[in-house]
Amino acid sequence: MNTLPDDHLPPAQPALNAQASELIAAVEDAMCAPTSYRDRSPLPTTGPTPPVPQPGRPPMSQRATDASALMLSASVLTLAAGGAAGTVLWASGFADPAVVALIAAAPVGVAIPIYAFTRLMGRAKEAAEAAPAEQHHHYNGPVIQDQRSINTQTRGVWASTRNQLPR
Repeated sequence: MNTLPDDHLPPAQPALNAQASELIAAVEDAMCAPTSYRDRSPLPTTGPTPPVPQPGRPPMSQRATDASALMLSASVLTLAAGGAAGTVLWASGFADPAVVALIAAAPVGVAIPIYAFTRLMGRAKEAAEAAPAEQHHHYNGPVIQDQRSINTQTRGVWASTRNQLPR
């Protein structure tokens, strides 16, 4: 670095040189210090941290939880009924596959039409309740006959319809 000796400097320069050397010393001191810090203390167990997914069943709404519990319990009951029927067939020593198929399909064959009919009746009732009340409007006065024809043309990739009255 090209610097002038202190005896060749104007009178205000020694004070500026002292400030500059202090600044250079502060910058060098800052450059020697570490520039990052890692806090190794354990994180708190409660606070504003968002929750993380936990192992097991995923979070669901109350309705979904109730439906899930209902399906699980129904599957257990189905397993118990199937096991009992299998044990009876095994204990009897013979089982005709056609009879077993008819017995197994009978509840489904009866239940599905009943369920469908019940749903149909429920929807018909909802539709009847949701229908607006019947309204009658009576108007008195002369009727003016206005018969117009409208020409419609729709063309193009981006279709635009232009309705125009005839001239």
